[in-house]
Amino acid sequence: MYAVIKTGGKQYRVKEGDVLKLESLPAEIGSEVSFPEILMLADGDKISCGSPFVAKATVKAEVLEQGRHKKIKIIKFRRRKHHMKQMGHRQNYTKVKITSISQ
Repeated sequence: MYAVIKTGGKQYRVKEGDVLKLESLPAEIGSEVSFPEILMLADGDKISCGSPFVAKATVKAEVLEQGRHKKIKIIKFRRRKHHMKQMGHRQNYTKVKITSISQ
């Protein structure tokens, strides 16, 4: 059984036991979070698609870690002006493990 969930403006195909790095969620480490926005649910040959979401279906996950991704560097450069600006950015993430998918 697998599901397609929507969280943080992105879509993920998940099944029980998967470990994902999602956009930052306001949850404590060890707590349980649920994702009610399920776009599709599949169990063998039985597939149910939502419009926009599948009714009465939830995906539950356990929060494993709160962290930050590696730093990316951004360089802005103006040609012929001898001007360069360097910046960096680190995005927060939440690492979760999918515990259950229910219909």
